[in-house]
Amino acid sequence: MDKFFKLKEFGTNIRTEIMAGVTTFMTMAYILAVNPAILSGSGLNSYSIFLATALAAGIFTLAMGLFVNFPVALAPGMGLNAFFATTVVASKATDHPITPSMGLAAVFISGIIFLILTVTKVRQLLVVAVPDSLKHAITVGIGLFITIIGLKTSGLLTISLDPFARGFEQGKYTDLTGNETVLHLGDLTQPGVWLTVVGLFLIGVLMVLRVRGAILIGIVVTTLIGAIPGVDVVDFGSLKGQSWTPNFRELNFWDFDFADLLSTGLLSAIATFTFVELFDTFGTLVGTANRAGFLKNKEEGNKRIGKAMLVDSVAVSGGAMLGTSTMTAFVESSAGIAEGGRTGLTSSTTGVLFLLSLFLAPIALIVPTPATSAALIIVGVLMMQAVKEIDFADLVVAIPAFLTIALMPFTYNIANGISFGIVSYVLLASVSTWFGKKKYSVHWLMWILFVLVIARYLFIGSQG
Repeated sequence: MDKFFKLKEFGTNIRTEIMAGVTTFMTMAYILAVNPAILSGSGLNSYSIFLATALAAGIFTLAMGLFVNFPVALAPGMGLNAFFATTVVASKATDHPITPSMGLAAVFISGIIFLILTVTKVRQLLVVAVPDSLKHAITVGIGLFITIIGLKTSGLLTISLDPFARGFEQGKYTDLTGNETVLHLGDLTQPGVWLTVVGLFLIGVLMVLRVRGAILIGIVVTTLIGAIPGVDVVDFGSLKGQSWTPNFRELNFWDFDFADLLSTGLLSAIATFTFVELFDTFGTLVGTANRAGFLKNKEEGNKRIGKAMLVDSVAVSGGAMLGTSTMTAFVESSAGIAEGGRTGLTSSTTGVLFLLSLFLAPIALIVPTPATSAALIIVGVLMMQAVKEIDFADLVVAIPAFLTIALMPFTYNIANGISFGIVSYVLLASVSTWFGKKKYSVHWLMWILFVLVIARYLFIGSQG
């Protein structure tokens, strides 16, 4: 084992690596409960999603450890799973509904594109082309998007429309005037709502005290509180008679519908999956590699990151084959690295734990919505931290970043935020360079993205 993972070369040992792998698993195991909760909103079966989540995270995290010797774990990405679910749900109101099978096909295709971009090294070029301010803004915007979902599903956020003022047709987008009050705080007397608040502050306290696995512990404790008589949000009696052996016949393996890949909604979804994953994974891999000290030798460090990108690319399509949304490198891997994890033995340990979790499906699926909603809001807090990297004193940077951040949650669509960010940055940076005092560099690939975004809204439309 020492020779295979080069433990001595990286100044570590078996015990340190295994403990680091357990730490990484503890910090990201919440995905086993949260991912089914989110994707079930698209019409997929919760148990099938759990199987896909555990299998995909286990298999591809093991691959990262065994083939790349890199201490980073993979799992279905937060934000893109929400985008998957809301895209499918929103599309049901259109003339061309996108089914879960079509959505998974879109994820699969985005993985193929991702692999091609990685092998041809276009992926690295795209990362250079998009300014850092927009990359950080995308992270922040997705964080707010996830927060909106957590607030909505918990009941902390409600809407109110006046049906007497004018009719609101179900399944149609309706323009609002200044007379409608739309967003409200939910009813705090409802058990599910106040249980979310309890879970939110519980996870917050644990994180402030730097307790490892704070999100997972918070979910577990919130679930236990939900089972207290009088609260009755959770029924542990439902565990009786449940099978603890994974039933792989329930797995949505290769559940794809390629019939309507050229439909407008799917093309937009494929582009969004590819674009967001592009920067999300790059930032995570570079950040974790830097924290582990791999980039001290840039040539060797870049080679390892390149290999990690290949595994990540395969994982996107592989996860779709198993029945889950886009796989990505988890930033929570930095917790294991902080514990001393330096080799693939760390990620291999994490991968094995994910595979063992297949036998805990009944427990994961009993977790109530308030517990997962609290976790989503906290994840939004963590992603919001990237806002400090944006220079809001520079309006050429600030306006595109703000539009990216604001439009994601307020239009309930990640693609809209990215699109407006790209268009506004190219326009403002070009105007400043041509007519202003300060010069900005606009990569030629940004102009291509600019044209593609404009064409998307001109020919495909904007609602949704």
